[in-house]
Amino acid sequence: MQYNPLALDGKNIVVTGASSGLGRETAIVLSKLGARLALVARNKDRLNDTLSSLEGAGHKAWSFDLERLDDIPGLVKTISEEIGHLSGLYHAAGIASILSIKTVKNKNIASSFNASAFASLMLAKAFCQKEVKDDRGTSLVFMSSASGLTGTKGLSVYAASKAAVDGAVRSLAVELADKKIRVNSIAAGMVRTEMHEAIVKEMSTEMLRDREKQHPLGFGEPIDVALAASFLLSDASKWITGTTMVVDGGFSISK
Repeated sequence: MQYNPLALDGKNIVVTGASSGLGRETAIVLSKLGARLALVARNKDRLNDTLSSLEGAGHKAWSFDLERLDDIPGLVKTISEEIGHLSGLYHAAGIASILSIKTVKNKNIASSFNASAFASLMLAKAFCQKEVKDDRGTSLVFMSSASGLTGTKGLSVYAASKAAVDGAVRSLAVELADKKIRVNSIAAGMVRTEMHEAIVKEMSTEMLRDREKQHPLGFGEPIDVALAASFLLSDASKWITGTTMVVDGGFSISK
C-alpha cells in the first residue's frame, strides 16, 4: 500500500458551509482522501450538489442554519448517531462584507459573529459530548482570516469576528487537550470563491488593484485552503494544536 500521511480512511468528518466555496472544495478533497463526510449548510439543493460530487460512500447531508446556536449540539449528536463517532470538523461557514464603521448596524455584527465565532464555540461544545467524539483523537478546524491579523479598511466587523475565532482556538486547545481534541484555525487571504466575487463587486477598481498587490503570490484558489485543512484534519498534524495556520499568499507580511 502506498504511504499517504494525509490519508483519512476510517475518519468521520463534519464540514459546514459545504454547499459552496471553501466548504464544498474541502469536502471533495476530504472524500478523495478516504473520509466519510457529514455535510452541513442551509441550501439543501446546493448541498445535494456537493454530496453528488463526493468520492466514496456513506456520506450524508443536513440542511441546517448555524445561527440556531443552541441547536448545534443536538445536530452534531444526531450526525454522530447516524454516521458514527466523529473524528473531525471543518467549519467553513461564514459571512463577509465590506462595511464602513459608520454604516454598521447591530444586525451586521450579530450575523458575522454568529456565523464564525459563536458557531465555532457551540460546535466545540458539541464535540465534547462523550457519545460524539472519536476517542482515538479528534481535530477541529475553524476558518479564520488574514484580515483578523492585519488592519483592513472596511472589514472591521468581519476582522473582529475572525480574531475572536483565533482567540477561542488557543484557549479551547488548552482546555480540550486532555480529551484528545485538537483545535486549530486557518487564516486565509482572498480566495477565488463565490464570497470573494461578492466582495470584489463592492470594491472600487483602485481598491481591488491595491488588494491584489498585497497578495505577492496572487489571490488563492479553494484547493489551496482545502489542502491545508486536510493536513490539520489528518494524523500528519497530530502534534499541532492551538495554532492559526496562515494561508494567504503573503498578504499578512506585505502590508
